[in-house]
Amino acid sequence: MTPLGQLLIERIREGGPISVADYMAECLLNPVHGYYTTRDPFGVAGDFTTAPEISQMFGELVGLALAQAWIDQETPAPFVLAELGPGRGTLMADMLRATQGVPGFHAVAKVVLVEASPALRRVQQARLARFETNVVWVDTVEDLPDTPLFLIANEFLDALPIRQFQLGAEGWRERLVGLAEGKLAFGLSDTLAQVPDTPSFTGAPEGAVVEHCAAARFTVSAVAARIARHGGLGLLIDYGGWRSLGDTLQALRRHTFDDPLAHPGEADLTAHVEFEALTGFIPHFYTTQGEFLHRLGIAARAERLARNLTGAALESHLAAFRRLTHPEEMGSLFRVLALTRAAAPPPPGFDP
Repeated sequence: MTPLGQLLIERIREGGPISVADYMAECLLNPVHGYYTTRDPFGVAGDFTTAPEISQMFGELVGLALAQAWIDQETPAPFVLAELGPGRGTLMADMLRATQGVPGFHAVAKVVLVEASPALRRVQQARLARFETNVVWVDTVEDLPDTPLFLIANEFLDALPIRQFQLGAEGWRERLVGLAEGKLAFGLSDTLAQVPDTPSFTGAPEGAVVEHCAAARFTVSAVAARIARHGGLGLLIDYGGWRSLGDTLQALRRHTFDDPLAHPGEADLTAHVEFEALTGFIPHFYTTQGEFLHRLGIAARAERLARNLTGAALESHLAAFRRLTHPEEMGSLFRVLALTRAAAPPPPGFDP
């Protein structure tokens, strides 16, 4: 058992079972042993690879989409160009590089990165040092300036702590992390639980597991409030679906699926995003990642880049294009939710 696992076992022995949300929060953000606070989890040497690490095309198209939305909304100045959970800074670097030719965009942009990990902040700072744009870091989404906001959150919401509930013959009970024979184990609350008021809990069959992420709703509402007041665009890209049903909690360790209770603090924990629960704040648009990228012109960009490649480099490039867009890979598994205010034109990548 990991050092954090031992601490959690002691905590449960003393105070009883904890929620799945508490378990996730400890595993990911514990100040001493948390997964995100102690390491760089991205890329080949880490535990997973995100879309910006797969190909530069992803960041280029997202950056240009946000810049086009800025133009469509009559170039507000100044404005905030923000990213939630920027990882290594790869996505923001590709966005800034792709938008250098957009007249006035960088001159009036304030780049704000929402990042809680000191280790990742250092990586991001090094990656973005070559750009002259003003870059600042904040700890939470609440710290974002209250100005026009053009924001990307890629694979951010899936790592926010979730609660899980299971429907039995008598009603809903919360799924908890407790102990069985001295080891971490899942179980159900002794008493019936009051479930959140979201559509996923309505009409669910007996035995169903439904997940709820209050942190995701809070995050999206904070972003939406700024956009509603001042304009802008929020692009939320993550894996998941419209409605929550089933246990989607998973762990990744060294690019391999792991038991979520096996290595606390040493594996990435995520869950599918329930997008329907995030759409009640301001007008929204919703589609798959593959459709979104195709509408932004990824096929033409992939063809242009392929002209200068041969051999293994060309094969890798074509594989990256497929991975980002094909329905059997990230193309359908990942969804895109765009938040904008009613008076704004439809965002790039979405049909009117």
